[in-house]
Amino acid sequence: METQRKSSGDDGGGERGLLHTWRGYSYSVTPERLLLPRPVLQVALGSRHGVLLVEGGQVYSFGELPWKQSQVPEPAKPTLESALSGQRVVVVAAGSFHSGAVTEDGGVHMWGDNGAGQCGLSGLSTVPNPTPVALLDSDRSPPQTVPVLEVSCGERHTLALSVQREVWAWGSGCQLGLSAAVFPVWKPQKVEHLAGRCVLQVACGASHSLALVRCPGPQDVQRPPVDKCNQCNQLLYTMTDKEDHVIISDGHYCPLGVELTEDEGRLEAPTPTPGLKTSPSETVLPSYTSTSFAKSAEPSTEPSDSQDSQKDGASVANGELPTSDPDASARSNGSGSAAAAIKNSPYPDEQAVKDYLKKLSDNTQAETKTAGGLHSLLPSAAALGSSAPTSALNNLVASCASAVGERVASTYEALSLKKMMTFYLPSTAARSGGGGSVGDNSTERVRQEDSVQAKKSSSTGDIREEEAEGLRRRLSLPGLLSQVSPRLLRKAGRPRMRAVALSPLGGSVPAAQEVLPSLQTEVWSWGHGEHGQLGHGDNVARLQPLCIKSLNNKEVVRVAAGAHHSLAVTAQSQVFSWGSNSSGQLGHMDSPSTVPRLAKLSEGIRVWDVSAGERHTLLLADGDCIQPIIYYSGQQVKEDQEEEDQAKEASRPEEAEEEQERTGGYTQQPVLLPFCMNLGYVSSVCAGGRRCVALSDRNVMGFIASLHELASAERKFYCRLCSIKSQIIRPLLELESLSSALGQVVLGLLQTLAGRFSLLCHLTGQHAASLTANLRRGREVKNLLILDLAGIFLDSYNDYCSAVGHFQVMGGFQALTKPSLDFFGKSPELIQKLSECSEENPVMADLLVALFYLPTRHLHEYGRLLLKLATCFEVSSSDYQKLQDSCSKFEALTLQLKRKRKEADYTFNFWKSFPGKMTDSLRKPHRRLICESSNKALTLQNAGRFSVNWFILFNDALVHAQFSTHHIFPLATLWVEPMPEEDTGLFGLKVITPEETFTLLASSATEKAKWLRSINQAVDQALSGSGQDVASAGSGQKLDPPISRTASYTFYKDGRLKEATYDGRWLNGKPNGRGVLKWPDGRIYTGAFKNGLEDGFGEFVAPNKTLSKNDHYQGHWKDGKMNGLGTYRYASGEVYDGSFQDGMRHGHGMLRSGKLNTSSPSVFIGQWLQDKKTGYGVFDDITKGEKFMGMWQDHQRQGTGVVVTQFGLYYEGAFKDNKMMGTGILLSEDDTTYEGEFSDDWTLSGKGVLTMANGDYLEGSFNGEWGSGLKVTGSYFKPHLFDTDKDKTRAVRLGRLCVCAEDKWQAVFEECWTQLGCDSPGRGDNPKAWENIAVALTTNLRHIQDSPEVLSRSHSRTLESLEVIPQHTGPITMERYHSIRLYLIKACDTPLHPLGRLLETLVAVYRMTYVGVGANRRLLPQAVNEIKSYLNRIFQIVRFLFPDLPEEGGLIPEPTTTSSSLQDGKDGGSSDAPLESPKPSRVVSSSALLLPVLLPRLYPPLFTLYALDKEREDDVYWECVLRLNKQPDLALLAFLGVQQKFWPVSIPTSLPAPGEKQQVMSTTKDACFASAVETLQQISTTFTPSDKLQVIQLTFEEITQEVQALLKQDFLWSMDDLFPVFLYVVLRARIRNLGSEVSLIEDLMDPCVQHGEHGIMFTTLKACYYQIQHEKIT
Repeated sequence: METQRKSSGDDGGGERGLLHTWRGYSYSVTPERLLLPRPVLQVALGSRHGVLLVEGGQVYSFGELPWKQSQVPEPAKPTLESALSGQRVVVVAAGSFHSGAVTEDGGVHMWGDNGAGQCGLSGLSTVPNPTPVALLDSDRSPPQTVPVLEVSCGERHTLALSVQREVWAWGSGCQLGLSAAVFPVWKPQKVEHLAGRCVLQVACGASHSLALVRCPGPQDVQRPPVDKCNQCNQLLYTMTDKEDHVIISDGHYCPLGVELTEDEGRLEAPTPTPGLKTSPSETVLPSYTSTSFAKSAEPSTEPSDSQDSQKDGASVANGELPTSDPDASARSNGSGSAAAAIKNSPYPDEQAVKDYLKKLSDNTQAETKTAGGLHSLLPSAAALGSSAPTSALNNLVASCASAVGERVASTYEALSLKKMMTFYLPSTAARSGGGGSVGDNSTERVRQEDSVQAKKSSSTGDIREEEAEGLRRRLSLPGLLSQVSPRLLRKAGRPRMRAVALSPLGGSVPAAQEVLPSLQTEVWSWGHGEHGQLGHGDNVARLQPLCIKSLNNKEVVRVAAGAHHSLAVTAQSQVFSWGSNSSGQLGHMDSPSTVPRLAKLSEGIRVWDVSAGERHTLLLADGDCIQPIIYYSGQQVKEDQEEEDQAKEASRPEEAEEEQERTGGYTQQPVLLPFCMNLGYVSSVCAGGRRCVALSDRNVMGFIASLHELASAERKFYCRLCSIKSQIIRPLLELESLSSALGQVVLGLLQTLAGRFSLLCHLTGQHAASLTANLRRGREVKNLLILDLAGIFLDSYNDYCSAVGHFQVMGGFQALTKPSLDFFGKSPELIQKLSECSEENPVMADLLVALFYLPTRHLHEYGRLLLKLATCFEVSSSDYQKLQDSCSKFEALTLQLKRKRKEADYTFNFWKSFPGKMTDSLRKPHRRLICESSNKALTLQNAGRFSVNWFILFNDALVHAQFSTHHIFPLATLWVEPMPEEDTGLFGLKVITPEETFTLLASSATEKAKWLRSINQAVDQALSGSGQDVASAGSGQKLDPPISRTASYTFYKDGRLKEATYDGRWLNGKPNGRGVLKWPDGRIYTGAFKNGLEDGFGEFVAPNKTLSKNDHYQGHWKDGKMNGLGTYRYASGEVYDGSFQDGMRHGHGMLRSGKLNTSSPSVFIGQWLQDKKTGYGVFDDITKGEKFMGMWQDHQRQGTGVVVTQFGLYYEGAFKDNKMMGTGILLSEDDTTYEGEFSDDWTLSGKGVLTMANGDYLEGSFNGEWGSGLKVTGSYFKPHLFDTDKDKTRAVRLGRLCVCAEDKWQAVFEECWTQLGCDSPGRGDNPKAWENIAVALTTNLRHIQDSPEVLSRSHSRTLESLEVIPQHTGPITMERYHSIRLYLIKACDTPLHPLGRLLETLVAVYRMTYVGVGANRRLLPQAVNEIKSYLNRIFQIVRFLFPDLPEEGGLIPEPTTTSSSLQDGKDGGSSDAPLESPKPSRVVSSSALLLPVLLPRLYPPLFTLYALDKEREDDVYWECVLRLNKQPDLALLAFLGVQQKFWPVSIPTSLPAPGEKQQVMSTTKDACFASAVETLQQISTTFTPSDKLQVIQLTFEEITQEVQALLKQDFLWSMDDLFPVFLYVVLRARIRNLGSEVSLIEDLMDPCVQHGEHGIMFTTLKACYYQIQHEKIT
């Protein structure tokens, strides 16, 4: 199968692939050597001819070749098949009279006799030269050619194995396995019965075929089942009642071509077959079923495979688990169990069932012609694990039970439980439940895997005991209980068995599985069976492939077929043979053999290649030396007698055989061929017709010998491991007394050990098989899997050795002594032999230790042989390098495992020397002792005189033991440092653990150094988790373990952290860095730690027991408490977002209450003091629709404040104890005003004045709630219309009784100052402030980078530019001023900067105050003052950061030289930014610097207030605008009194032709001064007053330009001329809220601008606004 081997080059061709041929086995025979120009790679022999494949891919034929047209003169001489030249052939095959070859690209060529279609070419009786034959896959469209791996030829048929591992056949006879009606089959067809299975090899006998198939894994597709033979309609399961037990048999066979009719009344048991002894009292299976199984009888229950039926009981006997590895057999073993269930189920209509079955059989026509559904009798644990009754075979069991229940009970004592189970436990069809529980369920495999005694009859199963556990489960199903005797139940129900895996567990070495050859194989056979050559226990022919059950789990790796006999070689180098034995060719004397039996070879002979001829067999085996030896079994060929024989055989074959027997010319058992040693290193043997051939190599450079030695050693080692497994481990595990002798823990370790042993054994078997295949075909280094997969070998050995160590440390071998002595007797020769122990009278425990450590010795063997191979190559070659590297890996592991063993010994002896309760509690399987201080080498400093202190260092902990107590310090959290010796003269070591620090005193400097090194190495090992042994650090050149590390620890001392577990970074005994702290009550902190306490950013979750939800905090911590900014979500649904100090809410914060934060019923934002609302705050009570802005104390409104409601009420005044109490002013929406005393919310009480909207007022004493009837005693006044003085006194002045703007939000500003490192505003160190800014930026940035999605690209650019600190000292010039302005804009852009954070908070509180209910026009003055106060206070911070900035209104000296250029630059830039105010250069003001940053963010709420305040005026103005805008341009200009000379005559147009003018008609509208109008409209899109003034200025400039163009001369405006034109522009601009715009500019205008050019222009706009309102329209 492997591709063509390339020549090694250095062997000159004369040393490799030598061909020797001979006949018979007598001493006189000497093989002759066939000389060929190139090394021979492969030989195939037919009856009278042979085919050779030589290096380079050429093919030669020799012998008698009657199909060649020109008769070859010398028949023996090899002739080149020139038809194949130019093709590179990789495999050849020879049938009796035809040959085949496969080329590199997968093409098939056939030639020779074609009488039966065996060459696959129609219309020719012979094919003289190799001719291509195509395998067309007609399932695909268009049909595709299938590439082939190998072919095999019989007498009248040919089989091919495709690359997809499917079998194709052509020729004649039932041995094709095709359901063909007519022979010969000329065209290659797929053998459907094997489709979907992975076929590894095919072999053809004269009239039968064999296939080696990989057991299907769970991932293979499954097909619907059948329960009846498709041809003879018999049930596939029968029940036979023997004298002492009942057999459920599925050994059904189908006599070909004979249709048996089914008796209507009952189901016939099949006719007894010659191979099956059945008793006369054959019972008939009653059609009985127990109702409890009806459930499982639905057709769909079992998607199992019809072919699976052919797997033997052994298959489960070996318990292959579904997951044991990809190629494990996990197919359910019950073909057709579901259908069986149907047959037995109380189906309403018997006919319906038959129809259903018919349908099934039609669908799966090809598969269902199966000839037997042997349902395995040995259940696997995986199957038993499924709780639901899934197997339809249960019904059968149930029916058996009722049929023979009575007898069973009475004869139970006579039976062994094992036999009993044969009858009670069919294996379930569904191997469900296997996946999850591989660990324990794989147990079963252990005992069964290779029971050498082959089942004599395929119908009986030899049950193993571990099924008892499962039996108990199974028997408890309803429906079975009634028929089982209670005694049996009691006995079976005893949990005597444990689970242990003795076979590869699922996925153990997944990578390897694909590359390494599979050992889980089955052998399938079909064709003629008159000599028993099919191996099914009978002589019946089979039309379809059928699995030979007794070879399941024998690990067959190769099959061979002679004319009428068959051979199988197993991975354990045994040979099974069956079929015709007329000349002793089976290697044993049973004649003939219809089931596979072992060939008789003396012990220690390991066969690894076989070949079968007409009546003889060749075996290639390992003997005592490395050189392979050849055995011959079968007929002796005498040269002179040969022709005679042939003639006789042709006429009367029987006579020939008799004569042969008379002359005694055949072997009783395989005979060693004496001349085989002279042939060199034989790599393969071939037999065919009467001839034998061996291919051998000379040992060039020792390479061939080394390869053979490696393979031979591996085969020997595998056999040894298998013997240990089957003869020692399995029997021990099956002992009933085991669990009591070992105890639970040790038993678990033994099971793990057995499992690991099994894994190692399996890997070795796979490796041995791959090495054997390499010898047979490649003999190259690149095919050595041990080089590529070294990691898998090393890991398997390492794991195995750890398991042995764990078992040893726990005293397992001592505990195992008694059971072993009981089992193996007082003279344990078997163990002694297997463990290669040479002592006289050895102790059983030592024997067991030696036995279990035996595999580790093989590692050294690997190393030695790889090195030996390496020496055959040039040192510089890559092969040498590869071999050398692998060798050193194995040698290193050998040393390491030796050290591991020493440590395990040392530790075990320690436990033995110090028995006791304390040491028992410390004894753990993985724990190894490093050193201990029982020699008083180490004492505790300051210990009492009589105290005992004993220190034990393990590989995972340091134990400090005293009289009655001991404490364990895990090494991961242990720090040790030497104390300086100079001053004290003491040899001290300081040990730091998270909760204790103590000093150890060593007796000497060397002891101190030893302990220091040991502890440090152990700590280092524990941290790296390498699981390596401590000593491996060598001579201690290792550096100390890091003082900063990641580890997990649970605190035990009382205190805040009692029983909490910390997992994260540590520094010198204290949590430091990121980590997670979990308390047992469910509290969890995740975040940063510093010096053992939460410090930095972190999240905290605390469960709230009463609400059964969690409190959740996310934010900053300091010294273990919440400190700084954070968000706390309470379980109640409240959310606090703001500052903390010492774990309490302190500083500025916002609290939202209510279930959903989106529509939260109330929000408080303001100042907190030690968890209480204290200071200024805004409270929005959404349920009441009220908003309070004022002072608080201890959660209560106290001091002055303002309340507005959604109904337009407005109150300002005093509060006490959370109520309006004291003097206040109350206004309603319609301007009704009360000014006076209050006693409760909205409740008047005491003196006051009530003023109506029209100016009438009441003065007196009031009582009652507003809006629900007031009691009044007082006077009523109606002011005189002309009494202007009275008027003035009555107008209420608001804003006197509310909190002044400077007192608002002090906490927000204080926080900013604190961030800059100042205790109070302006008090602090400027450089320190800048340092704090840098720190804040970097830490915030780092925090954000953990979640990069938060960061936009522009944001990160801003951050980068902020990393540069601008020059902040020295005289301020214009350039410096600009750079400061830019810096502030960027700083305010990101909340990571203290200024940006301040701004963000201010915007939030401002919106909280003036949005929603707060949008009340009476709040406008306060809102404006608040902005001004912000400006002042921020400006104070800016001046602190840039100390040289002049104060408000100060001047910057403008450098005369650059002033003009700067101005130009300013104007030049105005096209980009026309909204810049022209000269903020001279005067420094807070509004110029900061309003551009602040106002855009506050604009919406502020402008809303302006709009509300100016609502009435704006409405009047807007009505006028709409009316006047109905006029055309010229009419409006005339109406406004614009002088005629300013009227535009024509306007530029872009429509007819650019540059032309269009006449202004009397109807023209919206055309005059259009550009000025457009410019003015931009006023609504700007935010700051300076920007709005800039717009007005540009509008004036536009008007001037247009007039100048009209008058064609320079022109100076007078106000009288200008005003009407400007008024026209304002009207046409149609600005909706012009009044608000005007007021906003007026309120927030930079004071320094008021008297300049801008001031005049603004006044003009304002005048226009008032003019429009009062415009009389005529």
